[in-house]
Amino acid sequence: VQLQASGGGLVQAGGSLRLSCAASGRTFTGKGMGWFRQAPGKEREFVATIDWSGSSTFYRDSVKGRFTISRDNTKNSVYLQMNSLKPEDTAVYYCALARTGWVETAVRGYIDWGQGTLVTVSS
Repeated sequence: VQLQASGGGLVQAGGSLRLSCAASGRTFTGKGMGWFRQAPGKEREFVATIDWSGSSTFYRDSVKGRFTISRDNTKNSVYLQMNSLKPEDTAVYYCALARTGWVETAVRGYIDWGQGTLVTVSS
């Protein structure tokens, strides 16, 4: 599966962005999806994940209540709505396809990765 992430940009603290990830090559129906991020000089970290049906989601603690992950299987797409952004959210955000159909927080649980989209939050 090829994953194309988009929607990043520069936003002031407190603002919002919506990231999109489009899958092509073969359907991602039946697979969990996730968003990760990597800030300069830091390791890639889990942000949010959603199961194959969209009925189960899980978030890292620091984004709970601010970020929402969703998916549209008819469009082979997954989204990350980010509200109340903070400077510490600045990173390259990656979407990824899970090995299974369930929520997954570990990097090793993913088999395909998008190219990343940069989110910069200014203070």
